[in-house]
Amino acid sequence: MSARQDGVVGERGGSANRRGELARLLAASLAVLIALIAAAPAPAHVLRVGRWRGVDGQYRSIQSAVSAARPGDWILVGPGDYHEQPGRQWGVLITKPRIHLRGMDRNRVVVDGTKRSAPRTCDGRRRYQDLGPREAGKRMGRNGVEPYKVSGVSVENLTVCNFLSQAGTEQNGNEIWFNGGDGSGKIGMRSFRGRYLTATSTFFGGQDAPMALYGIFSSNERGPGLIAHSYGSNMGDSAYYIGACGDCNVVLTDGHGYNSAQGMTFSDAGGRVTIEHTEFAWNKMGLIPNSLNNDDGPWNQDGACPQGTKGPRGTSSCSIIEHNFVHDNNNPNVPAIGIAASAPLGTGIELSGAQHDTIYANRVWHQGAWGILVHFFPDQRTDVPSYDHCQGGYPSAGGVCYFPAFGNEIANNELYGNGFFGNPSNGDLAEATEYHDPGNCWHGNHRLPGMGEPSSDPPNIQQTQGTCGQPGVGDQGVLLAQIACDSQFFGPCPSAAAGAYYPRTTKVSLWRLPRHEATMPHPCRGVPADPWCPRRSARDRDRDRTG
Repeated sequence: MSARQDGVVGERGGSANRRGELARLLAASLAVLIALIAAAPAPAHVLRVGRWRGVDGQYRSIQSAVSAARPGDWILVGPGDYHEQPGRQWGVLITKPRIHLRGMDRNRVVVDGTKRSAPRTCDGRRRYQDLGPREAGKRMGRNGVEPYKVSGVSVENLTVCNFLSQAGTEQNGNEIWFNGGDGSGKIGMRSFRGRYLTATSTFFGGQDAPMALYGIFSSNERGPGLIAHSYGSNMGDSAYYIGACGDCNVVLTDGHGYNSAQGMTFSDAGGRVTIEHTEFAWNKMGLIPNSLNNDDGPWNQDGACPQGTKGPRGTSSCSIIEHNFVHDNNNPNVPAIGIAASAPLGTGIELSGAQHDTIYANRVWHQGAWGILVHFFPDQRTDVPSYDHCQGGYPSAGGVCYFPAFGNEIANNELYGNGFFGNPSNGDLAEATEYHDPGNCWHGNHRLPGMGEPSSDPPNIQQTQGTCGQPGVGDQGVLLAQIACDSQFFGPCPSAAAGAYYPRTTKVSLWRLPRHEATMPHPCRGVPADPWCPRRSARDRDRDRTG
């Protein structure tokens, strides 16, 4: 064979090789493309419940749409009184990630815990209350809307009412609950969002009877979480609750917590927590960061930032309560159960066994007992899970878990009209703690102009404990006796405070169902095009972007 022939043969052989290589590359690329398409999330669909502006949806119940939805889907709900899953433990249970549940009108889309036979929305009469399934001969109570151990879920623009606890217990009775695994001691939820929400109840059966416990509740999550433009009232524990997260990474803003045992609680919750621009009023007490030896463990309430980070004010504290309006929390005639019933009446902000929190630039007005109160907490509860055992506290005699309160900064708060119950120690600022280094620091807190310096127990607390990071100690005498008398946590008033006066419950009164809360201005914003939310004009999209 000639050299030319060799060359021709070699060239042809090389072309064949290149063609084979190209085919293999194309096949491999096609396989990758197919895999990517298979792995990519399916396009979001819109599932519609009820009727909106003359157009029917595909579903009559919210739960049926939730059950049919796939991750990433939207569920829009038209106006109506939705009695979801009668007799079952949940009204609406969400167990798939990235579900977006949104009402088209906050005040007219109602997830109603009462029986279907109830003639009125959120009917407050006893015979129309649905107490859920039976277990061991007792009713279990119910929860309203509950995303359970799923991330990326949003619940928006609706009202939830009359989901009640089991009689005489603190089980169920949550209106809206972002639940990452209550009682597990583990984090089971990441991001979540709740906006334009109303949570209330029109029924109170008595101290040992069914009642609603929590309005808007998040637990066992690590965020980022957002609760915004919301309302809670008539709760036997708290209008708002954040619990069971060592670094919660959650923000509550523009909320309204009324006529409950506590406007807000965050128990065994810390790290990145921001409570801002929210009103807590006409409750038994305003809001309380606290440590408890309960199934919210294994964390205690510690607002310290995650290691190596700084908080919003440049300190090592990441739990911030700032720019809130806390006033007139002197109401004994609210629903109350369990430890919430022992909240010290007439207290605006109470730090109970709390650590490294920042209380900054709040308005605290017209509190009969104390405007801002910091104290240690001896938790007597012993029925705790094996994973807890006084985590973050100190075990002491009789099974008591002792939680100290230290490292908190209380600064630049505005105080007005506090302490009018007139008992010893009542006033603007108060601390009942043991010696600790670092102690709590108090500075820049002030009354309205012309009203003089804030009152405090111990006296002159802003002079003696005005520098953060220094050791400090509170009043362990008169103030402790007054706290015990006010809360009745240890029983009747101790002899040291026997002559003290704190109002007691006469008759519980509930607020009416709110019907005029601000609804979402553009409920179609962000929703894929569908018959209820057709594609919008460029001008409408620009208006949406600018709010």
